[in-house]
Amino acid sequence: MLVTGFPSAVFGTNCYVVAPAAGEECLVVDPGIEVVDRLAEVLRLHRLRPAAVLLTHGHLDHTFSVTPVCGAHGVAAYVHADDRERLVDPLAEFASSGLLAMLEQQFGRAATWAEPDDVVEIRDGTPVEVAGLRVDVVHAPGHTAGSVMFALPGVPDGTPTDEDLSRTLLSGDVLFAGSIGRTDLPGGDPAAMQRSLRERVLTQPDDSLVLPGHGPFTTIGRERASNPFLRELRAS
Repeated sequence: MLVTGFPSAVFGTNCYVVAPAAGEECLVVDPGIEVVDRLAEVLRLHRLRPAAVLLTHGHLDHTFSVTPVCGAHGVAAYVHADDRERLVDPLAEFASSGLLAMLEQQFGRAATWAEPDDVVEIRDGTPVEVAGLRVDVVHAPGHTAGSVMFALPGVPDGTPTDEDLSRTLLSGDVLFAGSIGRTDLPGGDPAAMQRSLRERVLTQPDDSLVLPGHGPFTTIGRERASNPFLRELRAS
């Protein structure tokens, strides 16, 4: 399996490209702010053809480029039903916090938004089967109501670790290396996050490679042993 990722220009949101191998169809996961040119380079380098865009949740830093990416390749955007409405106008909640003004000042132009032409609502336990891949959907609300993690069998070729890993978990903003997603942003729910960590994260196998929405990769085994938020839950 080929997986490559790179951070967006703002907030360091990781955009991932997942494919069975070079020269095949692929999935684009969480195309954030100002990633279109870099994504095009990755697709050219590996001779990949997007078949779908998967969104771990509906916050703007993960969805900003979803419409141009979907439009350029004639593909659908997949998002959990509980975050579907966030694709209507994700700029609005950023405007109220002042973040939108910051972005427009940085890039020197007004931000615009249009929904993707084709949006597919995904649900917990119903796999996405596209681009020759089977992706299991793990609903894990807390950061937003529709936050999900995407699980795939196997790990990327050339994964830089000596650990014996058997599966890959794209965790979005649910789980990070040493931390968890915030619950004080629009759509956040601390109680729901605690349930998700207990019932959806801690139940994942230790031999899962974790590719988070921000920051470096980790594993479930490492986080179970060292992540203070998970250790606190295990002790309670």
